[in-house]
Amino acid sequence: MTSLNAGVIIIRLIISVFINREVSGIVTTGQYAQIGNFRNLMAQLMSLTSLGIFNGIVKYVSEHKADKDQLQRLFSTATVFTLIGSVLAFVALFFGADFFSEKYLGAPQYAYIIKITAVVVPFVSIQRVFNGVINGLSEYKAFSKIELSAYLLSSGLLLWLLYIHEFEGALLAIALTPVIQVAVMVFIMIKVFKEYVQFSKLTFRVPLAKSLLAFTAMSFFSTILLNQVEIEVRNMIENKISASEAGVWTGLMMVSKNYMVFINAILTLYVLPKFANIHTQHGFTKELGSIYKTLLPIFAVGMLLIYFLREYIIFFLFKGDAYYGMAPLFKWQLVGDFVRLASVIMASQFFAKKLVYAFIFSEVISIGLFYGFSIWFIDLYGVEGVPIANLARYIVYIIVVFILILRYFKRQRSIRKTDK
Repeated sequence: MTSLNAGVIIIRLIISVFINREVSGIVTTGQYAQIGNFRNLMAQLMSLTSLGIFNGIVKYVSEHKADKDQLQRLFSTATVFTLIGSVLAFVALFFGADFFSEKYLGAPQYAYIIKITAVVVPFVSIQRVFNGVINGLSEYKAFSKIELSAYLLSSGLLLWLLYIHEFEGALLAIALTPVIQVAVMVFIMIKVFKEYVQFSKLTFRVPLAKSLLAFTAMSFFSTILLNQVEIEVRNMIENKISASEAGVWTGLMMVSKNYMVFINAILTLYVLPKFANIHTQHGFTKELGSIYKTLLPIFAVGMLLIYFLREYIIFFLFKGDAYYGMAPLFKWQLVGDFVRLASVIMASQFFAKKLVYAFIFSEVISIGLFYGFSIWFIDLYGVEGVPIANLARYIVYIIVVFILILRYFKRQRSIRKTDK
């Protein structure tokens, strides 16, 4: 699985180098920051349109893949949830297009892009649900094919529209990407979907509503609130320093998200289904240690390479001298992402065991600290203060996650003793 994803990621990174260089050469650094805002909006829609049940689908499909009745109950509930989420998102975006255009893109003239995004909303929700099924079934090869095919097609669309319409073309391509993703998923996985999802028997009932709503609550903090804080931090950099520096930080985040794509795939395809079927502290500790021994050394070597090659990376990824201001930020971002990697692997236990309150508590601390530290450190260190804030927040976060998981297993032992 790691090898398959590594291959896909490497190809994506090679293509991303070319695409990002073209984008940064055509749009201004300020517009590059606004593209970052729009990507954050699309990430929020991925969660909102499905009411945040992606991880719930992964969990229940991995646990009940042989139980067709339970799966039918799951998909009926998911259908209602995605319908509600899609309608709410469409209404908000379509009728609030001027507001969202001003908030995310800096001017009301791009309201038509927001309205197009509103029309694409159903594809966003379908993509999210189908992706949950693929992850829950641990279809590694299919996942890799879908990821690569969809990325190639969406990249081609982005380049075509970028060359024709520049900044607005890039935004339009990002908005239309979910349509491509759904088309590729259906083409590659339609037989699998028909095997596990009996579309003709779907009903507008929500038998698993209570269980899935827990994932909705968790998704609000992990996706919607986190992306909103990124937008606010980006706007803070623009207001306190400059739009150019906001673009520089957005470029750094783009680099970070590209290599973190690898771990996100590992989390949903392997870690979450694995933790869902482990019920003892010994089993959890053993599996966690195995994952750490496999992944952390690989990431440590990779991050060291990125640090020493950072100026070459900036040269190949970005056009324009303004982006070289990113170089001093790398050390803080890389160390912060390494701590983040260790912490999010451990925190997957929250989703696997549906520890809603523990998850929300840890996320509120993490997101709140990032925003608070950013305000403080931007005043002290300028744009460099933001990756410093990111590192500080994850140092606290991993300690909090560790304590909460220890409390969970201690409580489980108490329950077992009481039952005896």
